[in-house]
Amino acid sequence: MFKLRQINPAEGLLSLPSPLSISLWWNGGSILGILLVFQIVTGLFLSMHYTADLVNTFASVIHIIRDTPMGWLFRNFHANGASLFFVFMYLHIGRGLYYQSYISQPHTWSVGVTIFLVSMGTAFLGYVLPWGQMSFWGATVITNLLSAIPYLGLSIVEWVWGGFSVGQSTLNRFFSLHFILPFLIAGLSALHMLFLHEKGSTNPLGDTNHVSKIPFHPYFSWKDMGGFVGLFMLIVLLGFFYPTVLGDPENFIPANPMVTPVHIQPEWYFLFAYAILRSIPSKLGGVIALVMSVVILYFMPLASVKSVIPSSFTPPYQFMYWIFIVFFVLLTWLGACPIEEPYLSLAGPLTFLYFASFILLVMCPFLWDKVTD
Repeated sequence: MFKLRQINPAEGLLSLPSPLSISLWWNGGSILGILLVFQIVTGLFLSMHYTADLVNTFASVIHIIRDTPMGWLFRNFHANGASLFFVFMYLHIGRGLYYQSYISQPHTWSVGVTIFLVSMGTAFLGYVLPWGQMSFWGATVITNLLSAIPYLGLSIVEWVWGGFSVGQSTLNRFFSLHFILPFLIAGLSALHMLFLHEKGSTNPLGDTNHVSKIPFHPYFSWKDMGGFVGLFMLIVLLGFFYPTVLGDPENFIPANPMVTPVHIQPEWYFLFAYAILRSIPSKLGGVIALVMSVVILYFMPLASVKSVIPSSFTPPYQFMYWIFIVFFVLLTWLGACPIEEPYLSLAGPLTFLYFASFILLVMCPFLWDKVTD
């Protein structure tokens, strides 16, 4: 009788064959995993003192900052941890685009895009919870976008609000969902890791099969530890010295439905999509473009053709990639600008170029392969 040897998951992770040539750009996944746990833990402690009540919500946040032992630190860490989460998520997605991970690992890529979408929803819900001016008006503006859906739009908006305006029911729902969704992200992250380990990590050469591989530990586990130390330094720097540098001053004012802020804008990591929304006069068209600015990532594996020459050795692809990054940064800047000229005139062409960049990114390796054949 043969006995089946039970494999320890930790042992399987430590002995995971990993490409020899992967660099620091492959640290993004482990850093995002640590940040997710960090956000769940700090959010759990904050929820113990938070009050989802229109009368006392803003005061409960002030109570956490002023009266709760170490409450100011937990709130600073949680708020800035969300920004760092998106910093490293954008870097992680950017690395996947540059090395064409969506071709060699389509399932891993699709789950990653889903994690990105759920994370955006979770961050938006969390932005509403302090119930400051920007929280209230941000919730009002963004949820009103659902009214652009033909026939059912107004009913969906009222259902999301739990009434005829953003109020107590809205706050209760947003708080519950903000607490639950991180656990969904954790489940999707586990699925993301499962697909990754099934196929194996890519490398800068764009190959997952015939590459030299070494065990994950100790070579890459120590590399990840270096990433964790750098992440810890960033969190401490923001949490202790620059806790409000990424926030909006309007959110330090209690929500007032009777006073509209001069310039309503979301958090910095949503600004590129916000600029795309504002660039289209039609409300329905703007909402569709807003959604497609992220959903288009799902179509990258479907539209791509496996090229003989990896993107690392395809100059047109590299050039187009950095042009795309420039468009993304410019849209982020425009999202923070007032709704006036010349910013309105610039947003339209940049929106078109943003979507055109994805088409060119897909076509460049194929065309280069034909030229060099």
